[in-house]
Amino acid sequence: MDDFTTRVSLAKIVKDNGLKEEYMPDEPEKIMISLSDVNRPGLVLAAGFYDHFEPKRIQVLGNAETMYLKKLPEELRSERLTDFFSRRPSAIIVAHRNEVLPEMLELASYFEVPVLSTPENTSDFMATLIAYLHVQLAPQITRHGVLVEVYGEGVLITGDSGVGKSETAIELIKRGHRLIADDAVELRKVSSKTIVGQAPDLIRYYVELRGIGVVDVRRLFGMGSVKETEKVDIIINLEPWVQGKMYDRMGLDTEYTDIMGIMIPSITIPVKPGRNLAIVLEIAAMNNRQKKMGYNTAEEFNKKLLDSMGMSDGTL
Repeated sequence: MDDFTTRVSLAKIVKDNGLKEEYMPDEPEKIMISLSDVNRPGLVLAAGFYDHFEPKRIQVLGNAETMYLKKLPEELRSERLTDFFSRRPSAIIVAHRNEVLPEMLELASYFEVPVLSTPENTSDFMATLIAYLHVQLAPQITRHGVLVEVYGEGVLITGDSGVGKSETAIELIKRGHRLIADDAVELRKVSSKTIVGQAPDLIRYYVELRGIGVVDVRRLFGMGSVKETEKVDIIINLEPWVQGKMYDRMGLDTEYTDIMGIMIPSITIPVKPGRNLAIVLEIAAMNNRQKKMGYNTAEEFNKKLLDSMGMSDGTL
């Protein structure tokens, strides 16, 4: 199930970033932001240069912009602000405890432009806001599976319904690891190299166990058993054991799964009675972490084996 997120409400931005509403033309829940880029409009206010002005960006006014406007003659200031507000930017934020000029509020009301304020330093606030918007507006898909954190590694467990994903997750939680999402995992591409997963709000902290029903992991195992988000470091696909099928026994060949253009290491683990999947997944997570730190056990073992056979220049 694919479900690309491209907008976030201004209400959520206000709440999550501690902004003060100076003027709001409509319910902030209905005002949607679609761009993660943020702009300081110094050039447009000083020179009226709008050739590359993008009104869908949130505009941030800091000390420089506010001081410049205050020093302008009243008539010129009104002209520059009118031209600016007439472009109807998605929102204007006045930072660093600067005064929201009365003319700005009047023009905001006339052109129906949201005006907000924050006491934070302009540069720090912009960095925080850009990072926040990159996450909120990141491309997103929803995948069937379970996401757990095992020894600091984000492990996405996939497989057909009934194969034992949730039961394995519960066993991992009992062993001290943490649940991020069960059944449906929202995956966001937050950078060119990183996929982050979280649970949909409705099912966050819950796990469904066939025969028992839905259980609240946070209440059963405590706050330390859950986590809001986690990067996906490895994908483990569980499948019923097929007699006669050749499974990888050395681990020399690394397989990958493409998620929104990012290749995630993945392995397939056969499931049959008697296998302790929780321990197997713990080993898989630790082995993946070891590989990232520069040590590949399979390659080292293969090298020793070849050396013992006098075949150090080849592979098995």
